[in-house]
Amino acid sequence: MKMIILLIAMIPSYVFAWQLPGVGDFKFEPVAKNVYVMHGPLALPDKHNKGFMNNPGIIVGDKGIIMIDPGSSYQVGKKILQEAARISKKPVVAVFNTHIHGDHWLGNHAVKEAYPNVKIFGHKTMIAMANDQAGLEWLDIMNKLTEGATKDTRLVVPENASKDNDKLEFAGQHFKIHSINPAHTSADIMIEHVESKTLFTGDNSFNKRLGRFDNTSSMHGNIKVLQHLKNLGIKTFVPGHGKSGSYDVAVKPFYTLLSIIQKTVMAGYKRELENYEIKAGVIKQLKAYRDWAGFDEGIGKNVAKMYLEVEELSF
Repeated sequence: MKMIILLIAMIPSYVFAWQLPGVGDFKFEPVAKNVYVMHGPLALPDKHNKGFMNNPGIIVGDKGIIMIDPGSSYQVGKKILQEAARISKKPVVAVFNTHIHGDHWLGNHAVKEAYPNVKIFGHKTMIAMANDQAGLEWLDIMNKLTEGATKDTRLVVPENASKDNDKLEFAGQHFKIHSINPAHTSADIMIEHVESKTLFTGDNSFNKRLGRFDNTSSMHGNIKVLQHLKNLGIKTFVPGHGKSGSYDVAVKPFYTLLSIIQKTVMAGYKRELENYEIKAGVIKQLKAYRDWAGFDEGIGKNVAKMYLEVEELSF
């Protein structure tokens, strides 16, 4: 028996993880009591990562699992379920989708197939968008970016609407919804696991990855949300992308980045500079962030977005 235990201990940890060749090995890691997160790749969806890039989370309750953002496709969702089963064989009883971007919720297909009675929650506006054109658009986006790796994915849209300050209980675990919009999108929810004081921020926070802002988002609003989070008494923050941790680890760096962009763009706008003229000054002040994934490709878009918001506020 001792020999068997020794041999098991010598087996590399990646054997017990989802392996994506050339990308990495992924498994659920404990971040708090009963709370586990699979920290995904930081690269954009492509054929190598199969579209997987977010941070799926699970909370293990008495008789079931509650899942946050089960990934970008049917295929990814199945892998996430397999890894969740290494933590607990209990059924998935509830799923929360933090926002409309497909890398976070298209994995609903796999969860619903495995657990037909699962309850899936999202913001009411997210649900409306997903049932309209946005859902189909995200299917197409993911399929193109991954060169067909997500082609069998079907839309499984949340059927239960969540709003700010909702309080829910599943499998003996308690949850509180935080929803302050617009921020990363116009329809974000953040999920607090009350027992462990853990908050899943969705893409309201990023860590070591530059966030993107579409036409439903508000960079000013996102900054306000990140300020608000500091005073909630949360111990562990799980960003939409990047490592989890305390406020200083998982939230403050992104808050600081957005604040620098905001301050620099506002100053440049007052001097009647164009956004492309302001960009160089922003980059100069963000030297500490140059190693963040997507920085070079995205910083110009972030500056342009902030410029538009500052311009709108000036009228």
